[in-house]
Amino acid sequence: MISASKIEAASDYSRNETLLHGRVSGEPTVKEMPSGDTVVEFRIVVRRDGRNGVNTLDIAAWSGPSRRTALTLRDGEWVEVIGAIHRRFWQGAQGLASRWQVEASELRRI
Repeated sequence: MISASKIEAASDYSRNETLLHGRVSGEPTVKEMPSGDTVVEFRIVVRRDGRNGVNTLDIAAWSGPSRRTALTLRDGEWVEVIGAIHRRFWQGAQGLASRWQVEASELRRI
C-alpha cells in the first residue's frame, strides 16, 4: 500500500506546462462565458514530430494580455504558445461534453 506521505511527495513533481510553435489556423474568436468572463479562442497547426501529418490544437487566451495578442493573430502566422493543458466540461444537448484546450499564459509571433 502506498502511504499518504509518498503520494504528497510525488505531487511535488507534477507539472502542466507546454511550449508550442505552430501556424494559426483561421481567425481568433471572442466568446463570453455564462460567468461573464471573456476568452479568445483560436487554433494552431503543428507538425507531428517524426511522422507525417499535423495536429490541430485549440488554444484559449483568458488573461488580458494574451487576449489582446490573440486578437491580432492572423491565419497562417507563426506563433509561440506557452501554457497548460486543460479539459473543459459543459452540459450539451446529449449530456456532459468535454474537450481539451491549451490555456495560453504567453503568446508571441515567431
